[in-house]
Amino acid sequence: MGAGHDTVAAELARRARAAGGQAHVVDVLRLLPWGLGSGLRGFYQGAVRHCPWVYAGIYDFFLRPGPSPRPSGTPLARLAAGPLMELVRRTRADVVVSVFHLAAQLTGHLRERGVLRVPGAVVIVDFAVHRQWLHPGNDLHLCLTEETARRVARDLGRPAEATGPVVAPEFFTEGPTTPEWRRRLEQAAPGRLAVLVSAGAWGAGERLPRTARLLAAHGYAPVVLCGRNERLRRALSGVPGVLTPGWVTDMPGLLHACAALVDNAAGQTAVQALAAGLPVVAHRPLPGHGAEGVRRMAALGVSEFAADEAALLDALDRLTRPGPERERRIAAGRALFRADALARLVRAEAVPRT
Repeated sequence: MGAGHDTVAAELARRARAAGGQAHVVDVLRLLPWGLGSGLRGFYQGAVRHCPWVYAGIYDFFLRPGPSPRPSGTPLARLAAGPLMELVRRTRADVVVSVFHLAAQLTGHLRERGVLRVPGAVVIVDFAVHRQWLHPGNDLHLCLTEETARRVARDLGRPAEATGPVVAPEFFTEGPTTPEWRRRLEQAAPGRLAVLVSAGAWGAGERLPRTARLLAAHGYAPVVLCGRNERLRRALSGVPGVLTPGWVTDMPGLLHACAALVDNAAGQTAVQALAAGLPVVAHRPLPGHGAEGVRRMAALGVSEFAADEAALLDALDRLTRPGPERERRIAAGRALFRADALARLVRAEAVPRT
């Protein structure tokens, strides 16, 4: 749906190719017939941007963990079965890896019925694992945390392991572009700490201009990632003290030039910030899995949830200041990165079917 799933898929493919293998990345929404995928993506984007209460209702009904029976994504996913199996045959795939929950429903369905004869693995990219990520037909689930892996294994009776987030290696160390980012930020807001404010690839969030103005008024230099939302960027570009760099292709460099991340989704930007050693403060989360994800991150101790503006300013004051509290939070975030998900996936053929 957003760029996070694509980013994880691209990094897994890069690792596979670097190890001498082959990798083919396909968007399961593009495999759906009759333009259903584009319609689904457009509806989700519109709901999250303009009427989040609609998505909150959909999440509660279709996705939130809870007692069954409730609607499943499998019937919709099955419409992509033919194109996927043609791709599997043409590429002679050894394993099919899902990084999106609709794909996980499809591979699980095909494995359960014996149509897909190679292992189906799922790399879960969310801290809040909703029910559509889980299908007992899949052979292996890779999770962000040990707690999640234990719950998934218990609920499905299938193997699940914690490998941590999938993040490109350049996020872990400062690279050659970071000094240039620091120079640009210092020129734009002299003497102020740069705080990244993430709105995801779609520039979605509640009261983002208000949050940016609040940070600027209290001495920070808010750098707002507006994604592809040009309307939001235009609305913020004239606000004194607020920086809007547009679509950023060098996220590692920018992250290392900032002091903290204000996040609303617990998605890929958040885990990239953890890899880069930035404290993450969640504020005004997106509905559904966004809200559940930021609270799950906070409960794990890898981020902080700021329920109001006073809590946001207090968290940033503590976590941008050099000292033990900042270092503890950074260490907790980096401890999530436990193992190489690709290394586990290439051994997926050895997972026994029972």
